[in-house]
Amino acid sequence: MLKLTGRLQETDVQHNDELLLPFDERKRGRLKAVTTSGREAGIFIERGDVLRDGTLLQAESGEVVLVRASDEEVTTACCDDPLTFSKACYHLGNRHVPLQIGNNWLRYQKDHVLDEMVELLGLQVDHTQAPFEPENGAYAKGHSHHHHHGEHSHEPVESHEH
Repeated sequence: MLKLTGRLQETDVQHNDELLLPFDERKRGRLKAVTTSGREAGIFIERGDVLRDGTLLQAESGEVVLVRASDEEVTTACCDDPLTFSKACYHLGNRHVPLQIGNNWLRYQKDHVLDEMVELLGLQVDHTQAPFEPENGAYAKGHSHHHHHGEHSHEPVESHEH
């Protein structure tokens, strides 16, 4: 088994393999998984930090594994009105919902109760399979969300008109 024990700060390091993980697994500091090449891997890192898409982990053997956010069932909600959009973000944040925020869209793990609330606030709701990369908490280490070199945007492609 590949034993992954450390994070690399450098982003331009060549990697040997990849792990595709949903958000709930990327929140864990201890985890068994299978790499895209089929190798068993164990993650043994400091707890409390989310593994972001593009994170590089180093194995005890020196090998490097790239973490990727896998597609998962999410709700993407869109709105062109800034006040309505802000209210939806406020109400979801008030419920401590992990939330990914884009330009006139937000995304959270699918939940029918939250979907109903967001629709009642006036947002258009779409259920899809997509990577989920929520904002870090305001007090988290390195709280600003940053993109790694070569990382693709997870912003919805389609336009939602009202």
